[in-house]
Amino acid sequence: MVIALDVGTSSARAALYDARGHAVEGRFHQVPYEPTTTRDGGVEHDPRVLLDAATACLDTVARAARHDDVRAVGVTTFWHGLLGFDAHHKPVTPIFTWADSRSAADAALLRGALDEAALHARTGCHLHSSYWPAKLRWLARDRPADVRRVVRWGSIGEYLELTLFGEAETSVSMASGTGLFDQDALRWDTEALAAAGIEPAQLFPVRDLAQGRRGLRAPWATRWPALRSVPWFPAVGDGAASNVGSECTDPGRIALNVGTSAALRLVTAAARTPPRGLWRYRIDRRRALLGGATSEGGNVYAWCRGILQLPDEAAVERELAGRLPDDHGLTVLPFLAGERAPGWRGDRRAAIAGLSLDTTAVDILHAALEAVALRLSLVYELLAPLADADHVIVASGGAISRSPHWRRMLADALGRPIHSSAESEATGRGAALLALEAVGDIADATAVRGALGEVVQPDAARHARYRAALERHRRLDERV
Repeated sequence: MVIALDVGTSSARAALYDARGHAVEGRFHQVPYEPTTTRDGGVEHDPRVLLDAATACLDTVARAARHDDVRAVGVTTFWHGLLGFDAHHKPVTPIFTWADSRSAADAALLRGALDEAALHARTGCHLHSSYWPAKLRWLARDRPADVRRVVRWGSIGEYLELTLFGEAETSVSMASGTGLFDQDALRWDTEALAAAGIEPAQLFPVRDLAQGRRGLRAPWATRWPALRSVPWFPAVGDGAASNVGSECTDPGRIALNVGTSAALRLVTAAARTPPRGLWRYRIDRRRALLGGATSEGGNVYAWCRGILQLPDEAAVERELAGRLPDDHGLTVLPFLAGERAPGWRGDRRAAIAGLSLDTTAVDILHAALEAVALRLSLVYELLAPLADADHVIVASGGAISRSPHWRRMLADALGRPIHSSAESEATGRGAALLALEAVGDIADATAVRGALGEVVQPDAARHARYRAALERHRRLDERV
């Protein structure tokens, strides 16, 4: 068996998986947390809170395993988080997440100074506040005292390794999501580093997924005796793990994930440059991931629930089920955390147009959820030509698993059938499958195939209404 640890944007999870990648019943633990937000666009995590959540999850799962049960530990963490460490391996900054848009002005300056198309071709990343070049420039300007204390920059995955083993490296997967990594040469990119104002020595060495680390140091070896000498594999990006776990691992399947944010992703072995609007990251040195992530997803639903005093979820679902598409008279730009794909404008902010005295809270929720679906349809238009002509779309993520009506919105907005993933924890399962591949228990994590869940078929008339709504959405976006 293997343990999968998933440190996500809104919670940490750990689970035990058998040698075929199936979750072991009753061997799962989850600890939620929330980021700190600021009025100027900051979205930060306290690294110690995330570390405590991760180790609490491992406490429950590892203590339930016998010493000879566990073959390895696979780890996945959210992409793009930036964390500074001092000479003693201690965090000296918060984790600045992908949603932190305070470096949007620095991204704009970099776009004016660099050949963004060439940089995008090499690193797979746009010049945007989500990525490290703009964030590091902003930090050097805004928090110079903190930056002077930093010896190395990394993420929550490196913090976990430093804590448990006393040393750390970065996986190819996590490096590919920084905006600093040349994905063809598989090394830190010289021009991107210069733009960020740092040297290679200020980053962790890069290693491939197949190289595990053994030998927990005290007190962790005593705390988890079943894990003392098994290999731990470096963290892979959550999107990469999710594609593997939902079995979307070739151009015949596009993964649609709606968690805190949302994304459409496609695995390919070809080293192809993504079109403008999409990114390219990596699972490992052999397998690439093309796609686009929006800044909006479940966070929009959560914001509506927190602000609009909505009824309970069951009542909301009943009301949404009886509505026609776009029947609320509203146009929403859902940029609560700026815009990522496809426009990559980190300084964008949300807007609602068309409010009237009879607008209800559910009207606003309905329009906001449809707006997320419309934004994803723009990403799909760019990604679909890179997939097989007869591709299927497989949906996963907690935000849409609880809402059948939102799944129908997405099918109608994209104009394609949406298959539900049979895996409720696709990201953790992906980390488990990659660990099983690394220890040789399975030959190829991307060759695993199982049955898909239920399918939602699009309706042609509803799709036409959404295409008209998308044009109105575009016009508002251009005006504001």
